[in-house]
Amino acid sequence: MNYSIKKLKTVNVKGKIFSGSSEGSKFISLPWVKNQIEEKLGFTPYIGTLNIKLIGNHAGFKKLLKKASIEILPEKGFCRGRCFPAFFMGKTKCAIVIPEIANYPEDVIEIIAPVNLREKFQFKDGDVVEVKVML
Repeated sequence: MNYSIKKLKTVNVKGKIFSGSSEGSKFISLPWVKNQIEEKLGFTPYIGTLNIKLIGNHAGFKKLLKKASIEILPEKGFCRGRCFPAFFMGKTKCAIVIPEIANYPEDVIEIIAPVNLREKFQFKDGDVVEVKVML
């Protein structure tokens, strides 16, 4: 799927990077998830996610995302995921992934990209980053 910044509304959000439980990498490595990301978002994902805890007035942002999203449809026994095309730090094509699981924190998003974002930008836990989300 190709998308253009000019045709879509954008929302910028900020947050702090933190280390997760590695559940995102397990999910992204599933062949049916990887195939849907390639088909629906137009890139092959790096096996892993970058976890971001939203800060300031951005924490309520996920409620805006309930409407239009790209869905990763689950196989039996797995949860559905909602994706939103985005650009990380204004440069790198990526997507926000929000897993639909009970008690998933409202102030946390996960970023997938064709590269390891933590390594590419040499980030560490606590660094503040910005993501431009295409709605």
